[in-house]
Amino acid sequence: MMELQTARPDDLQALMTLAADPCVSVFMPAHRAGPPIQQDPIRLKNLLREAERRLLERGMRAREAAALLEPARAVLEQSSFWRHQGEGLAVFLAPSLTRAYRLPVAVEERVMVNERFHLKPLVRLLSGDGRFYLLALTLQGVRLFEGTRHTLAAVEVPGAPGSLEEALGYDTPERQLQARTGPPTGEGVIVHGHARGQEDIKKDIQLYFHRVDTAVTPVLRDERAPLVLAGVDYLIPLYRNANRHGWLIDDAVSGNPDGLGREELHRQAWLRVEPVFRRAEQEAEARYRELAGTGRTSADLPATVAAAHAGRIESLFVSQAEVWGRFDPVSGQVAVHADPAPGDDDLLDVAAMQTLVTRGAVYLKAPGAVPGGGPVAAVLRY
Repeated sequence: MMELQTARPDDLQALMTLAADPCVSVFMPAHRAGPPIQQDPIRLKNLLREAERRLLERGMRAREAAALLEPARAVLEQSSFWRHQGEGLAVFLAPSLTRAYRLPVAVEERVMVNERFHLKPLVRLLSGDGRFYLLALTLQGVRLFEGTRHTLAAVEVPGAPGSLEEALGYDTPERQLQARTGPPTGEGVIVHGHARGQEDIKKDIQLYFHRVDTAVTPVLRDERAPLVLAGVDYLIPLYRNANRHGWLIDDAVSGNPDGLGREELHRQAWLRVEPVFRRAEQEAEARYRELAGTGRTSADLPATVAAAHAGRIESLFVSQAEVWGRFDPVSGQVAVHADPAPGDDDLLDVAAMQTLVTRGAVYLKAPGAVPGGGPVAAVLRY
């Protein structure tokens, strides 16, 4: 049975490198509640009928096409599947894989059948454009979340230490550490019969945060996603000293995060990261204009697709529209067609996915909003 999952970048990235014949990609807007929700199964049924038509056109036998689409057709009458939708729905079907994802953003109706999945509508989820991490700090433990403009989900951190007391192996009275809103003051806390002063406590917290960072860093890997801290004011600079993630932002969510619900944590974090994403795109556009004419940019679609395949793209701007054609990765030849022909792919999707695979940044733009006015523009690494 095909289960509905929340779209997470790590899951979607696995689809980027899967090649099979055929790969069916279906996108549609969805509804969380109200009368429109009753139309969503009908909408998917019609899109699956279109997918079947395209499979048959590719020479697939009717029985094989029906078997490939059956997991998606099975949910048409499954009420629980439709009760837990987001703003959009994406369905991916291949002989070796079946996935359905609820999306935090609305998408246009679309059916693609090819030798790879069509993922350009999900660029913002895949690329980190709008994706961030939030680390909630307390002395009783830390929590890591992965967020987008619309979502905030808990992330497991294997090996993360528990509370400060557990991590350092002594019993510190909770009310003397956790309830503070500023740096520890006075004569300190009593640990094993000894009075510990302010500097001793800071050293303990610093050691604790170094151990937290050792666990958190492998989860973040070398991703470009910003990291937001949430915690009482005196903890923030102590964690900054321990942090090794290169995308930790300056502005933090101030206050005890355990006193904030997840919705408020998400709202506060997004207020801080949205300007970061906007600035990154503006800087990429400025860099494109600065390097134009130096050989470090490209607005030629065939050359850009080839550069993406070679891992040469630092930043890529692509139109939401489609440009049809074929790319031969062996010869490097690109053919652009005015209308889609059997076996054609959206070349903008090809360029975007190859750029993401090689860790370039991709920005999805409205038609006509790409720098230079064409369907594609790229800043090249070399």
